[in-house]
Amino acid sequence: MTLEIYKATQLFPKEEVFGLTSQIRRAVSSIPTNIAEGCGRRTNAELANFLNIASGSASEVEYEILLAKEVGYITAEQCDAWTREIGEIRSMLVAYMKKLKN
Repeated sequence: MTLEIYKATQLFPKEEVFGLTSQIRRAVSSIPTNIAEGCGRRTNAELANFLNIASGSASEVEYEILLAKEVGYITAEQCDAWTREIGEIRSMLVAYMKKLKN
């Protein structure tokens, strides 16, 4: 998903480079980055914290996808596909966090 969004945002207007383009790229890359950082920690509690941060980033990406659709930067089809994908990612993060608590 990160690569898809990076490619799609190349087509956003140049005036968005420091706006929506930067925001959505930062948020989408934050998801796997926080997962990786959490996996490098010593305890399940630390890992769960980073998974929680990744989940927050997923929520941010979801909003930014909707915004990109509303301003006409992506199609409704792209928005729907990415919204489903981000929902799946969030579900996996929640399941992983629950597993850590058991």
